[in-house]
Amino acid sequence: MKKYLKIIYLTILIYSFPLNCIAQDSNQYPLTLGKIESYLLDVTYDKTSHLIFPSAIRYVDLGSEYLIAGKADEADNVLRIKATVRDFEDETNFSVITNDGRFYSFNAYYSSYPDILSYDLLTMQKQLEKENLNDVLFEELGETPPYLTDLLLEAIHNDNKRIVKHLGSKSFGISFTLKGIYIHNGKYYFHTEVKNSSNVPFEIDYVNFKIIDKKVAKRTVVQQQSIIPLRTYKPLIEIKGNSTEQNVYLLDRFTTSSDKMLLIEIFEKNGARNQTIQIQNSDLIKARVVSDMHLKI
Repeated sequence: MKKYLKIIYLTILIYSFPLNCIAQDSNQYPLTLGKIESYLLDVTYDKTSHLIFPSAIRYVDLGSEYLIAGKADEADNVLRIKATVRDFEDETNFSVITNDGRFYSFNAYYSSYPDILSYDLLTMQKQLEKENLNDVLFEELGETPPYLTDLLLEAIHNDNKRIVKHLGSKSFGISFTLKGIYIHNGKYYFHTEVKNSSNVPFEIDYVNFKIIDKKVAKRTVVQQQSIIPLRTYKPLIEIKGNSTEQNVYLLDRFTTSSDKMLLIEIFEKNGARNQTIQIQNSDLIKARVVSDMHLKI
């Protein structure tokens, strides 16, 4: 956990210091200082090239009609791309933004016989992290860069501390626990754990966050407000028998009134071992600031 916090603090310093300096006299800095180098890619008409990104693809822009591209079926981090015409002579380009906030730029050329058709871009991303030239900010994440958000999710998950002791649900060999509520830059981080004490695997259908009225009169419509997580540390599909899994969910900041509460529900696919955690506003306002997690730095 120590190394994650050091990386996070270093990232914050990298973002804050250069921007403050440039803001003092932006006219003295040419736009070329922010140049993002493009990567060369050969494409062809008869074969498809595949680019494997370290994170899910969020946006793709093609520079001309010479190219066609799309995400691979059931693989959000794989981009398929090929030429739509044979032997085009002009250079063209395309750009990709991934869910971790990285921006990739490619110059594409036609080749009848490309030497390489599949690319793993993990090495490229490591180089971009060193240069810190092309982090993209997403509206839903506010001022926190996606890369830093992912670091925070990972840090909370790997630290695996239980700072909330009283919130959970247990039945039929399944226990669902809220281990902690954290806050950073106006966003909540909910740290949860599912423990399966039975021999029967617990297959997850979906996890739901919603605000409901504490007391609902009979024969009235239940008032509820669903909240969709902005990010999840990892997908949880199944909790095997006699095993435990944890996860971290990122939500926009909110509070509830005294007559409402937040429910976190987890539903079993083709089963009835569903679990629900009830969270009061008094629990939300005690959210721990991420930098105050009492970690040894």
